[in-house]
Amino acid sequence: MQADIHPKYNTMVFNDLASGEKFLTRSTATSKKTIEWEDGNTYPVIDVEISAASHPFYTGKQRIMDSAGRVERFNARFKGFGGKK
Repeated sequence: MQADIHPKYNTMVFNDLASGEKFLTRSTATSKKTIEWEDGNTYPVIDVEISAASHPFYTGKQRIMDSAGRVERFNARFKGFGGKK
């Protein structure tokens, strides 16, 4: 294996902007922005828009779409389209 071809693997904090949760993990990503963690150490931080803490699939807070109303509107709009002549 060649030396010095792999990216550095460092401890890092990911900050979920939607839920406010922060995760301390390891990553090859880099950031100049830092944050002081609960253990008193300072780590680089990356802000993410969505994570498992805020994604509807993982939280179970999915929006229910009004599919019945959408189908009725579609059928009403295209009622005579493609009919026999």
